[in-house]
Amino acid sequence: MSARSLAVVWVLLLAIPLLSNPPVVAQTPEVLFQTGQYDAVAELAAQEVERGVWNEKWPRLLMQAQLARGRYAEAVATYEQAIRRYSSSLVLRLLAREALLHVGETERADREADEIFAVLQRPAGRFASSDNLVAAGRYFSLRREDARQILQLFYDRVRAAEPRHLEAAIATAELALEKGDFSVAAKTLSEAQRLESGDPRIDYLNSQALASSDPQAASAALLRALERNPNHVPSLLALVDAAIDRERYDEAEEQLTRVLQVNLHQPEAWAYLAVIAHLRGNYEIEALMRAAALSTWASNPEVDHLIGRKLSRSYRFAEGAAYQQRALDFDPTHPAANFQLAEDWLRLGYDDVGWELAQSVARDDPYHVVAYNLVTLYDRMKAFATIRRDGVLVKMDPREAELYGEQVLDLLSDARRVLCEKYRVDPSDPILVEIFPQQQDFAIRTFGLPGGAGFLGVCFGRVITANSPASQGETPANWQSVLWHEFCHAVTLEKTNNRMPRWLSEGISVYEERLRNPAAGESMNPQYREMLLDDRLTPVSRLSGAFLSPPSPLHLQFAYFQSSLVIDFLVERYGFDSLLGILDALADGIPINDALARSVGSIERLDQEFAEYARGIGAAWAAEADWSRDDLPNRLSSEQWAEWNQQHPDNVWGLSQLAESLIRAGRDEDALAPLERLSALGVETGRPSGSLTMLAQVYGRLGRTDDEQRVLKRIITLADDALPALRRLASLARDDGNWQALAELGEQMLAIQPLTAEVHDHLATAWERSERFDLAIRPLQALAASEPVDPAGIDFRLASAHHASGDSETATRHLIRALREAPRYRAALDLLLEIAEPPPADSPHKDQETDLPEVGEDEKPEAAESPTDEPDEPAGDQPPAAETTEDSES
Repeated sequence: MSARSLAVVWVLLLAIPLLSNPPVVAQTPEVLFQTGQYDAVAELAAQEVERGVWNEKWPRLLMQAQLARGRYAEAVATYEQAIRRYSSSLVLRLLAREALLHVGETERADREADEIFAVLQRPAGRFASSDNLVAAGRYFSLRREDARQILQLFYDRVRAAEPRHLEAAIATAELALEKGDFSVAAKTLSEAQRLESGDPRIDYLNSQALASSDPQAASAALLRALERNPNHVPSLLALVDAAIDRERYDEAEEQLTRVLQVNLHQPEAWAYLAVIAHLRGNYEIEALMRAAALSTWASNPEVDHLIGRKLSRSYRFAEGAAYQQRALDFDPTHPAANFQLAEDWLRLGYDDVGWELAQSVARDDPYHVVAYNLVTLYDRMKAFATIRRDGVLVKMDPREAELYGEQVLDLLSDARRVLCEKYRVDPSDPILVEIFPQQQDFAIRTFGLPGGAGFLGVCFGRVITANSPASQGETPANWQSVLWHEFCHAVTLEKTNNRMPRWLSEGISVYEERLRNPAAGESMNPQYREMLLDDRLTPVSRLSGAFLSPPSPLHLQFAYFQSSLVIDFLVERYGFDSLLGILDALADGIPINDALARSVGSIERLDQEFAEYARGIGAAWAAEADWSRDDLPNRLSSEQWAEWNQQHPDNVWGLSQLAESLIRAGRDEDALAPLERLSALGVETGRPSGSLTMLAQVYGRLGRTDDEQRVLKRIITLADDALPALRRLASLARDDGNWQALAELGEQMLAIQPLTAEVHDHLATAWERSERFDLAIRPLQALAASEPVDPAGIDFRLASAHHASGDSETATRHLIRALREAPRYRAALDLLLEIAEPPPADSPHKDQETDLPEVGEDEKPEAAESPTDEPDEPAGDQPPAAETTEDSES
């Protein structure tokens, strides 16, 4: 490192004030240590060591306090003196290893570790204390030995003999967390909490165990740890980690200052500073901070592993992978670095090497839960179908690929054309899209563990993962909108080299969703209106944090909505080119606040101007309605609500309560007035529980079909996933013979639920009746792949469509299949003869006949026929070949 660089680091170090210990009260040394009074512990323990008190706990406590304060050389000196007296102490030797590594004596540290193994080979009576057994387990864990044997031979053995031994419980939890077994860790820590509630390590480890399953409980546990010990470095670093995820770098630096007050040489603290410098585009400072992190242990693989992991967490996968490779240069067998590198490669689209490395980690460590999950998923994914077009590669369930794979490619090809041109991006590599029929598989591929409920898709850059409609139950989202949203991420991440804040990335994707389909994306509703107008509106400068650990699912959805409003604001106020300019600046490594300043001024100005813009939008929505909750009563009868509404005729909440109470009482006719008034006031959403949906249902029950249709059509302009409304409209259109409307509604239904025969039959019928046989082929093929009740009938319809489209060869193949299924199928035989012997040129061509058989015509045989059946023709009550009965719909 140059003299200038050393000077910069030294100035940074001097800027950190020294730690001031709280006043010492009469407490045991263990309690002093647990509460972070490390200097007091060191002073007390040093006195006892100096007095020559024969008790290993005093040099142990002294070394622990010295290590906590980063006084590594002092810890080595304490060890050298103590080990002469306590030569069989594995605890002291394990502490010495840490101290020696941080004074640069790596070879001696290895020798001390080897000495632990030598001590273990001596007669058991000399070392077999509970503390030493736990230390032995930790030693073998460092050597990456079999986790189950470590538990059985050391930790479980201690806990069985001494159920109140806290260190054994903590070591068990640490091992479980290392392997990704969070449930075992949480259970063990719950037991440890009953043994000793004052040790901050319990709450800290519990926060790590709960982080993926219960973020709010994890945050509470972390705060409890810091209440017990404000100087607990692992807990402070966890706050740093979370602040960086929320892009609150100033907050992270404040916490890092606290860490460096405790231990000026703490390598993880300097590594986090390197991460922050990288994310800010300060690459020279990044190199300095990394050098500082390695200043006490030059080959510490944890430094580069941590930097890379955090960069990957910020979607800088290429840079993260480079850091993991640096870590592996120091330690080629480092499990966490190897697995993180595998995940990075998979997210960069390097599937072959990524899966191979993940399998290697799983083989080397059978108890690595995340690696096991991933390679098990890989085995299932081998059965996926792979389809491709225009630089897009899609992997999905084979049956789903048959049903709507072509539509997926249509959508993604269109997205690539439109969005790449708009954002001036030319992807250098194919975009990989993986669609999972099981939500658990999506979560494992995306997050490494089951969970992730609420996520429909995730984009890593050139790799997109998504849930298929099969994983979403009765109310699937619009998969076309999801894929358009995620593909937009792929485009903007490519444009910025993955250097964009979360709010900007999500905001642009929701914005583009709505441009493609105004019913898509997040839209205004009463809850969002209220949040725009009160203190729940997040400043743009802190908006990325709204996506991390939101208080509720509603707050998370609102973060998407608000982010899209920011893009609306930027484009309306400053023009789309200014947005492109911001993305270009980010690609050049310019921090977001500086990039914004170039186009829109300071971030403070943007916060203020956007707040005014957003509140204006909130106030303008259903502006004539009375939104007041003042004097709003509870639990009134229909009559009481009607009376209250006379004094508050336009109150949204009163009208809603009155309508709901009347519907519950079966008074549909009376419910029309409040529901129609809500609609007239503009309080309209496409939600299943919204007032518009209730109004459509009331009209339907009252037999007012025209009014019902009018409201249903309004609903589908407000929500792109309103499947019940679409189904009802499709049924009405089919009954009316409105084939164009049925085709349009069928396409909208297909974008939500392509896995049922219903939607494909609507489309096939609409195009057949409209004499667009070329367009009928695809939905008929989907019907054929849906295990139809009447396969011969579907083959005949396919043959007819192909023949009418001029493809007699394919038509013949489908006719033969139909006749194999039903050998006496009269219409199929006639069409086959027509293809084989076309009519004279001067006679009307059979292809011109577009009328399909009606119910009752004897053109359709029974689905299955016995060789002994006598009739040459089927009974006249068989369903026609070109119709699908209600019973045959899936």
